[in-house]
Amino acid sequence: MSAIRESIDISRSPAEVYAYMTDPRHLPEWQDSAVAARRLDDAPLHVGSKVAVTRLIGKREFPMTMEVMELDPPRSWRMHGIDGPVRGDVRGTIEPLDDGARSRVTLDLDFEGHGMGRALVPLVVKPFARKEMPKNEEKLKHLLEHSG
Repeated sequence: MSAIRESIDISRSPAEVYAYMTDPRHLPEWQDSAVAARRLDDAPLHVGSKVAVTRLIGKREFPMTMEVMELDPPRSWRMHGIDGPVRGDVRGTIEPLDDGARSRVTLDLDFEGHGMGRALVPLVVKPFARKEMPKNEEKLKHLLEHSG
């Protein structure tokens, strides 16, 4: 199956959008299913950094670890799940608009299932993510455009 792809234009510079989106502490602010996110080290974010994320899907919490696979500030990043039955793979790209005054954010999301996750990905996880992503992007846009 193909990845889920959503884009949104945000009236903030690519550098501002990139800094916000690649800081795991902000995930619960703009992603409805993310209830907690924290770095697993104190070093600046780098390829190989790991982030613990807890998501609420239905009435269950699912802890997972994501690893930073790519960082190209302020243009793109990629994170990949490294444990659990469902492992997400997310790539974010930011295109400058209006000479860098605004940004177009595109998120590509896909999942791989392991064990029981093989059944969950097509039946539960992808439909849930398809429904949630546009709402999350609207929330992200609102937070970035209306913050100080």
